[in-house]
Amino acid sequence: MTYVLAGGFPLADRARARGCCARAGACGYVDVVVGLDQIIALGLACVLLIVVPGPSVLFVVGRALTYGRATALATAAGNSLGTYLVAACVAFGLGPLLERSTMLFTAVRWAGAAYLIWLGVQAWRHARHAATPDTTAAAGTPLSRWHAVRAGTLVGITNPKAFIILAAVLPQFVDRAASDVPVQLLALALVPVLVGLLTDSVWGLAADAARGWFARSPRRLVVAARAGGASMIGLGVSVAVGGQAR
Repeated sequence: MTYVLAGGFPLADRARARGCCARAGACGYVDVVVGLDQIIALGLACVLLIVVPGPSVLFVVGRALTYGRATALATAAGNSLGTYLVAACVAFGLGPLLERSTMLFTAVRWAGAAYLIWLGVQAWRHARHAATPDTTAAAGTPLSRWHAVRAGTLVGITNPKAFIILAAVLPQFVDRAASDVPVQLLALALVPVLVGLLTDSVWGLAADAARGWFARSPRRLVVAARAGGASMIGLGVSVAVGGQAR
């Protein structure tokens, strides 16, 4: 049995803790320590990196303006899931591989950009349906929560800079003297994922509140939907040209 201890031991006490766990091997304990100091330091770094609006925020805002709160929150959840899958790849060594391979990096970047542009075009095409709730509900597929989660996950996975930032930042907070470094990375990755989920959700709710004002006029709502589509198209172009993490 393996236990991941979050905030269990100070850095100075980890060697002693590992010794205790080794002596208690008969009990089935394997020491994998993620200290509270690591979590706090990583959390502060994540706030600085994530709180400033970036591509994932623009994507969630675009979905909120086009489809509303539920789709925006589901998109934020999917984006966080995609980011955690990226973190899993980093934990098992794929982050540095992507960073070193220009061809692979470019392929992932262009795939993500193309998907974002396609989503933006679809949002623009269906903008007029936003003015009639019955028609919008009938469209169904682009507004389903599963579709929103899937879209957010794909955007998170195809964000190549997420690989590089996670590969650069997470290892700095790992206690390499401890065992199971990949498990530490997976545990630490929950910090940026949760911070990102919180900030993306707040931005999505704010955009949905603005959409409420647009909804008072059918024409305004069409403008909001098209603005969301345009933001996704612009985001796709931005990712294709350079790409950013969040």
